[in-house]
Amino acid sequence: MLKPGFEKQINLEECRRSEERESPARKIRAKIRFDYQGRARPSRFFFGKKSTEEAATELRQQQAALWRNVPVQGILIEDLEMGEIYFVFDDDVGAEVAYAPLELEVWADSLCYLVRFAVREEFRRLKIMEPAQISLSMQDMEQVFFEVHDQAKTQVMLKARKYQD
Repeated sequence: MLKPGFEKQINLEECRRSEERESPARKIRAKIRFDYQGRARPSRFFFGKKSTEEAATELRQQQAALWRNVPVQGILIEDLEMGEIYFVFDDDVGAEVAYAPLELEVWADSLCYLVRFAVREEFRRLKIMEPAQISLSMQDMEQVFFEVHDQAKTQVMLKARKYQD
């Protein structure tokens, strides 16, 4: 004999639809592009000289290894794609500079986790692939703005420390 209340038939399709309506916190799928700049190193004695292309490739390889192996809170890195190295003439340096592109395909728990990618110096583009529309509550917007402020402050502090040394 069944307990009272368990004799009712349950429609699984109806349960799935109600779950989708109740859970607005869907993950965000995005593609993020970074372009790592190669800075040529002068040679020490007769060896050790690296061209801008070699320096850009080496920096991109190091960063790709970090993205693959170091977990980032709220982010799941699905795929890494390395693009072709390209050259741009830089007026400040007075020579051609090599850039090595790297595209990350990620799943983010919320929009504020994507902010930490956008404040990096190497950041070039962020394309949100899923969902087609995102609605933010007031609390979500506050979190995004706080994260932008926090990450920007951290970047400024790191730059100041770099130039003081």
